[in-house]
Amino acid sequence: MRTRFALPIVVSFIIAVPAVSFAQTDSMGMKGQADQGSQQLHQKMRGGMESMQALKPTGNVDKDFAMMMKMHHQQALDMAEIELRNGKSQEMRDMAQMIISAQKKEIAQFDKWLAANK
Repeated sequence: MRTRFALPIVVSFIIAVPAVSFAQTDSMGMKGQADQGSQQLHQKMRGGMESMQALKPTGNVDKDFAMMMKMHHQQALDMAEIELRNGKSQEMRDMAQMIISAQKKEIAQFDKWLAANK
């Protein structure tokens, strides 16, 4: 009687293990892609902060503001592009697209002001 019940359990186990392993691999592959985008966002944030901290104050608040905000906006642009490449939420992808459009305009304004106020 034990043999009759043990065999179906063993067969079920043999069938189930590869299916679970496949599901985990597939899940980890998708998670790995999401993690990559998330890591890119964090690297971009750290890099941007380091760049802004490395700027030497000029003694001109307006110029420092324009230079730092330009960098900050570029960082937002870069992060929005990472969202477009890796994000799944349509709402966040739409937000990223709006950020790209708005930040490009503001970066152009900062560039114009900085060029006129060397």
